[in-house]
Amino acid sequence: MAAVAKGLPGLPSTSSAAHRLSFGRPAMKSLFFLPSGFKPAAGVIQRCNRRRRNLAIAARIEQFSSDDFQVERLLSTYGYMNVSSYGGPQSAGVMGVSVFENLAAGLDRRDMNQMSGLEVGEGGVQTRIYTGRIASGERMGTRVLLKAYPFSSRGSEVDMMAVNELVTHAVLQEAANGDHPNIAYLYGGFQTRAGEQWLVFRDNGQITGQEYAKTASEATSAGESVGQWDFWDRFDPERPILRREIFITKLLRGVFSGLAFMHANGRLHQSLGPASITLNTTEERDARYLVPQLRDLAFGVDVSDQGLAGTSSLSDSWERRGTLSDLRDLSTESPTAALSAGLWRRAAAAGARTPFEQKAFGVADDIYAGGLLLAYMVFVPLCEPGSIDGPSLQRLFESTFRLDIMAAREYCAADDRWDKAVKFMDLDDGAGWQLLQAMMNPNYRTRPTAEAVLSHRFMTGDVLD
Repeated sequence: MAAVAKGLPGLPSTSSAAHRLSFGRPAMKSLFFLPSGFKPAAGVIQRCNRRRRNLAIAARIEQFSSDDFQVERLLSTYGYMNVSSYGGPQSAGVMGVSVFENLAAGLDRRDMNQMSGLEVGEGGVQTRIYTGRIASGERMGTRVLLKAYPFSSRGSEVDMMAVNELVTHAVLQEAANGDHPNIAYLYGGFQTRAGEQWLVFRDNGQITGQEYAKTASEATSAGESVGQWDFWDRFDPERPILRREIFITKLLRGVFSGLAFMHANGRLHQSLGPASITLNTTEERDARYLVPQLRDLAFGVDVSDQGLAGTSSLSDSWERRGTLSDLRDLSTESPTAALSAGLWRRAAAAGARTPFEQKAFGVADDIYAGGLLLAYMVFVPLCEPGSIDGPSLQRLFESTFRLDIMAAREYCAADDRWDKAVKFMDLDDGAGWQLLQAMMNPNYRTRPTAEAVLSHRFMTGDVLD
């Protein structure tokens, strides 16, 4: 295990810019429809023959046809919304910002549905995930996951979400010189004759963090392991719990490893939650083989030096990455601006107005969401089924105890149904609570980076020794 980090430093700059995009297929045209004001941008598969010498890139984003796949079964359907607000204490508006976006004290309001599985109501974009196989070509037989966005008019929010998800994966896959083990790998995409936009991902696992948490909660209540049990478990009921704690630690380490890579390469996630994580196994005995991956990057935000220079618009960021010399900046009124508008509005309310401050706020925003995710992945699997959920945890921390995590700890300790989760967080003089307090600090400037989270003793596994 890594050395123990006794303290979490403040938020340093993560100014590493993402690399310029170029693609492995020089003869491809635009994959998705773009609004009339757009010219082909580097984030979309495009023709770039005149830059052949720069096409030796490991990240090959391909344009497919619907005939290239055998779609097998519907895996899930869920609402997809940007997580752009937190539920801080009720107070009057400040600086013209409504109560729900009041960042005067570094507090936000996060949509409650995020932590309960991205089940959103009116206004959500319903996407569908299918299992399938590639039916032709050199990858014939390869298992894939296909993500279908609903049909929408050209330039709509749905249209831009699909494009932005492709852009974000392309940037990260190029930066990783192929793929990062903790970020879902995108092969490419296609548009159906009906106008739906589909993205094609490598199938590295279909179980979400939310689904694992529910299964683990039931196993906790029964005193069992998730997956195969061990002979000695029947004589020592603490053995399954210890394996569960190890599994949760490995899961969280994978999540923050992926998030750290995104931040180091100038991208925010902005939809982090238990349903945005996929696992290749839920066998707790096989924790060493667990590889969690981040997905759902449709609201990823470019915070590279180029992306923040002079604008907060995603469309401007894409245009800067273009391979055509005559590309011009687009209006901030374009549909893509709406994908990150809430983040920058809250950043301004918190006093973050320069590019450096905006980037620091955006990184801290992801870390706050990571704190809620950490709490979810500890409490739900280790508590009795139905006794706690994401929205309840969020209200407890934000509304009841106003982000005083140590005060919330005393409340949690009084509920016998949460005993195992509290004991896990209590290890090594309350290491889990200390980390959670740092990640959910009301002052965004003092929250740790993802790298600092990874080096904390609660995340290294030292507390389990």
